[in-house]
Amino acid sequence: MNETNSKLRYLSYGVIIYMLIAFSWWSVLLFIKNTDAFQAKRDLLKLGMIAEGVITSDEEFYRSERYLTLEKQYEKQEWMILGEAAVFVLSLVIGVWLINRGYHKEMVTARQRRNFLLSITHELKSPLASIRLVLETLLKRELSREQTAKFVQNGLQDTERLTTLVNDLLLSAKLETAYQPQYEPLDLADLFRELVQKMSDTYPQATFTFESQPNLPPILADRVGLNSVGINLLENAVKYGPAKPRIKVSLSTVNNRLQIDIADNGTGIPDGEKKKIFAKFYRLGNEDTRQTKGTGLGLFIVAQIIKTHRGNIVVLDNQPSGSIFRIRLPLDLWFCSIDNIYRIFVSRCGRAGKFSGAIKFLGWLEPVAQKAPAKSLFGYFLAMKKVT
Repeated sequence: MNETNSKLRYLSYGVIIYMLIAFSWWSVLLFIKNTDAFQAKRDLLKLGMIAEGVITSDEEFYRSERYLTLEKQYEKQEWMILGEAAVFVLSLVIGVWLINRGYHKEMVTARQRRNFLLSITHELKSPLASIRLVLETLLKRELSREQTAKFVQNGLQDTERLTTLVNDLLLSAKLETAYQPQYEPLDLADLFRELVQKMSDTYPQATFTFESQPNLPPILADRVGLNSVGINLLENAVKYGPAKPRIKVSLSTVNNRLQIDIADNGTGIPDGEKKKIFAKFYRLGNEDTRQTKGTGLGLFIVAQIIKTHRGNIVVLDNQPSGSIFRIRLPLDLWFCSIDNIYRIFVSRCGRAGKFSGAIKFLGWLEPVAQKAPAKSLFGYFLAMKKVT
């Protein structure tokens, strides 16, 4: 497949080079013909003016109005030839650039598709083989209660792995079309503290550290989405780290934005790959030789969820080794549209929209509204609650 694409690419380049040479030669010939025609008309005009007795010398001829008109006319034709040549060359250059860009995109897409198929095959095959082995063992052998419990636990872990994989596939599809974040006042310090504790229990070989600036304000965010963000980043820090990874989670506020830093002591990420890793199905290295499990969906999911919260995520180098994934979310998340406000209202109070429901909604919103500007929509809600 790659050999065929390369041949077609070289063939297209050959055709373009041939067209460039042919048009250049045609332009030179046309320029020469134009010059010859000008000289012939000039000589004919000169003879006619001498016969008419209008001029008596070459100097008078070259200053005559009829000659200057003829010269100007042919100068325009020369510029027209040069202009057409320039447009054609520019078109060829743009064509080469478009072909090269299209070829590169096709190769990247094909490589990503191949990597995804290889990784998803491995991710599905391994737990399925493990579950089959567990079931066959339970079927063919008489085991003690402790052994049976151990085998069942291994099987449950593999089914959980499959469930996580399927959920990631579904979520990645939703993120591009139908993802609807459910906003609510969220204390990110509590959320990440719980995640760090959960990861410490799941990966005892790793050392997790959690730090948070005191009295961090709550933000309006999607709990499920940000929980997925935290799990993906923390699991990646373990998977791509050394045998005994050290991961540090820090929360702080910077310029009216809530900053989340997840630092590890792994091998780090090359500068040329730091933006690419957030693309769908993208993974570092070659899928044939890669040992780390994964599908290339985790960081794509992270980036898309952060984007829906109007935040940003960047990758920095950690010292002396490793990477820092830095997330910044706006604290003044008063960007929620009326649709979002209505969806929150419906989820909390139902569609009846009764006066008691409105008061209940305002009560739920109060922790967030306390931080809102007085002239904002949330500030207005808070003022209405105080009046009622």
